[in-house]
Amino acid sequence: MTPEDLRAAVAAGIVSEAQAASLLALANDRSGKRATLPSEDEPFEFFRGFSEIFISIGLIILLTGVTGLLAAFGGFALLTLVPLATAGIAWWWAGYFTLKRRMTLPSMVLATAFGIGIVIFAFTLLAQAGVEERMIAIAGFALSALAMVAWYRRFRLPFAAFLTGGFTLGAIYAFTASASNLAGLFTGFQGYNSLFDLGESPAFATATLLFGIGAFLVGMWFDTRDPHRLGRHSATAFWCHLLAAPALVNTVAVTLLNGGGILFLAVALVLITILALVIDRRSFLTAAIAYIAIVIAWVMGAGGGTSWIFVLLTLGGFITAIGTWWVQLRASVMRALPDFPGKSRLPPYGSTE
Repeated sequence: MTPEDLRAAVAAGIVSEAQAASLLALANDRSGKRATLPSEDEPFEFFRGFSEIFISIGLIILLTGVTGLLAAFGGFALLTLVPLATAGIAWWWAGYFTLKRRMTLPSMVLATAFGIGIVIFAFTLLAQAGVEERMIAIAGFALSALAMVAWYRRFRLPFAAFLTGGFTLGAIYAFTASASNLAGLFTGFQGYNSLFDLGESPAFATATLLFGIGAFLVGMWFDTRDPHRLGRHSATAFWCHLLAAPALVNTVAVTLLNGGGILFLAVALVLITILALVIDRRSFLTAAIAYIAIVIAWVMGAGGGTSWIFVLLTLGGFITAIGTWWVQLRASVMRALPDFPGKSRLPPYGSTE
């Protein structure tokens, strides 16, 4: 809105002069913050100072003590309710540390405590009700995901989206996992690797891929509502992309790698790099680093001996170059791409100078 719009709103009695002044001050503050950000910056705030680390440590110790106290004096009859009580205390304290103090790391600690409390309570309650094991896991994770949605709606904490996605993935895996899948987790890298192969574990890998697509779409929904990345929508999108990238990249890369399609893997990694540049998110490349190293080793014909040193040098140079000239590369890619729906709602791209 322009200053003329605000003056017209005051004249029409829609807002008061004080409200118009506050809106104008907020707009100028947001514009100033964005102007001072480096053009290549991808804002992310984990904590604002050491005081938040200090308080977070205290909260972890305090919540542990409260849980122990409830378990010690609650008796066996109330043992099931202890995790729920801990979750309730975390919700209560979040009213101060999240809504009033706006502290990032303590809020993340409290959200995690809430989520853990809910999932333990749900698992315990369902187990005591005699529910079948697979349904315990599915229902327990699903209820926990819904609880985290409630947390996000109440406190607007971006990190809650990450926990929601984690519990949702747990419910999906509980629904699709088999005994052979679970055994693969304990048979070394090869067995773990086969979990994400669409040919060897179709249900498990397909569920992972669909989850990654869903998390990516949710992340883009938030991203397009904050293209300048000044508010919680962008921060929420960051956590969604952090979930989506490994799910997408691992499933695609492992399937191609196990199938012997090293050239197809190289093409897939190029497409992932372009996608990361278009949406201006580095998490996708971070998730693909190991597979980029495999492709580099294959191209260089790396075997034993000291060849791994050259792979590291090449990989390090590649990642450093991408990070250093990210803005220029992204501007070139965005200018080369034709107009497509939503292009104008992506983060702006600057000069290639």
